This record gives sequence, C-alpha cells and structure tokens, in this order.
Amino acid sequence: MTKAPLALTLGDPAGIGPELTVSAWEILKNTEHCFFWLGDPTLLDGVIPTQLISAPEEAAGVFATALPVLPIYCPVTIVPGQPTPSNAPAVIESIRKAVELALTGSASGVVTNPIAKHILAESGFPHPGHTEFLAQLCSVSGQEIMMLASPELRVVPVSIHVSLQNAIHSLTAERIITVTRIANKALTQDFGLKNPKLAIAGLNPHAGESGLMGHEEHSIIIPAINALKEEGIDAQGPYPPDTMFAAHARTQYDAAICMYHDQGLIPLKTLDMTQGVNITLGLPIVRTSPDHGTAFDIAQPLSAPSKKADARSLVAAIRTASKMAHNRKEKAL
Repeated sequence: MTKAPLALTLGDPAGIGPELTVSAWEILKNTEHCFFWLGDPTLLDGVIPTQLISAPEEAAGVFATALPVLPIYCPVTIVPGQPTPSNAPAVIESIRKAVELALTGSASGVVTNPIAKHILAESGFPHPGHTEFLAQLCSVSGQEIMMLASPELRVVPVSIHVSLQNAIHSLTAERIITVTRIANKALTQDFGLKNPKLAIAGLNPHAGESGLMGHEEHSIIIPAINALKEEGIDAQGPYPPDTMFAAHARTQYDAAICMYHDQGLIPLKTLDMTQGVNITLGLPIVRTSPDHGTAFDIAQPLSAPSKKADARSLVAAIRTASKMAHNRKEKAL
C-alpha cells in the first residue's frame, strides 16, 4: 500500500451499517481501496473473516483475507432495527477516533456509516449531524461545507441542516462566496480539476425573473458571482433551478452551488440515489459517507441479512475517499 488505509466508522449498530460494511469488504477486499472498521467485532462473529488490529498500519497486511477491525464495543446488546441511545457513546467514539487517526495521518480519510441523528440527540449529543461534529473535531467549526456527488451531478448547498425559512433569511453574498471558494478548492485539490466550472443557482422561480419573482438574485447572488469572477473563479449564473439540472445543462458545469439543502439534494437523489456520496469540504481531512440513512426498517441480523440493503453508495463513498486522498497527496507533492 502506498497510502494509509481509510477509517470506516461504526454508524448506528442497529441500522444497516454493519451489513453494508460486510458487503463493502467482500466487494473491495481484492482492490487497492483498503479500509478498517471502527466497530464492535461481536456483530461480525461467524459472518466474515475478521482480524482485530491495534493500529491502522496493520490493516493492509490482512485486508485481502479478513476485515480489519479496530474494536469499539457497544455497551448494550444490539437488536437490528431497534436503536437505543445507550449505544450512542460507541457511535460517537467511533467517529472521534476515526477523525483523530486521519488528523495524524494514520488513516488517509474517514468514511462514515449512517447515524440516527434523533437517537444521538436523545443521548445528549449537541450537534445536528455528522458534518458539524466533524468540523468541531477538526477545529474548523463554521467552515464545513457539504457536497453531494454522483456520476451524474455534484451539488454544494450554501446552507445545510437548518429550516428553509432560516436558510433564506441567512443567505448573504459573503456566505455564497465562502462556499464557492471552498468548493472550487476541493474540485482542484481533491478531484483533480484544473479549471472547475461552477453553476450558481438562483433562489426564486425563474431565478427571480428580473426582480418580478424576488430580489435576492440582484441584491445577493449576482454581487457574489461578480466578486468570485474577480478572484478568477469560473462562477456563472444565477440559473433557474427548474432547468439547470436537466441533462444537457449538467454537462456545462462541474458542480452546482445551491441556495439551500433540498434545492440540490432533491435532483441529485432523484438522478442517482444508489451511487450518491456525501462529502464534507472545508476540513483538513478527507471525509465521505453514503447518501442514505440507517434504514432501521430493513435491518436484520447479519446471520440472516435482508439482502435489501444496497451497498453501492457505501462502496462509492470508499472509492471516492480513496481517490480524494490520492489526489490530495499528489497535489501536496
């Protein structure tokens, strides 16, 4: 191995994360995309070959024949489909440890299995999701940006886990500029694009229709685009959100900067839910995640898996993180 392995977190142990982890290892075990799992090894007893490790550097030597597991034990018996806040400390510790290993370079990046935000909240977890917790762990709170990527489309929402009303009220030219700068840097540093093209979405129907359907395009979005152009960033728009995601339109840009969460995530998930990857930009580490939740309704014991859990998004997240880590390393040389 020429780079450190990836750290894959536990996720909610009562969800489909453990089943996806097993499937991902079976798919990738003979490839260069080496990872280790920070999870409870008792979940995998008799399911696939596993090897307990004490440090990430041990993973590469066993990956082809066994899933490397850096053990983090759950305090309460795990019942698939029945999450409990009592296991939240293990879920949180898995994320914390993975980030620590990535920050020190022992892991080349972090891939997170799905968590249940409401279950963590019941345990006292103060963050609205993975993204904000990762930013705190990396000491860059406020700089975290979410990108959703698939083979069909990349989207970057200006606001993330806030209400639509708050997203509109908090929209500023400065925020659009910050998000677009970070996205542009990521596309060059992590995706290897020399001159990224960024499409900026309008907020209102028809991108405001010259002020007839809203003023934000002229008062906020266009000034942000002009400022970005002055910096040498290829930002164009604002484009009407109801047409900019059409097939031909998508060929004209490398990523869409969207004014709020669902404006970008609805088209991406409609186009390709199975291979969508959640990527956190603005961190000093690589972080990806599958673009779906815990799916408690189909979670089954690993001794009798449901076979309904689709591992393609997790596999895509692992492959994407591996490629991003490679590109980032090459860019640094």
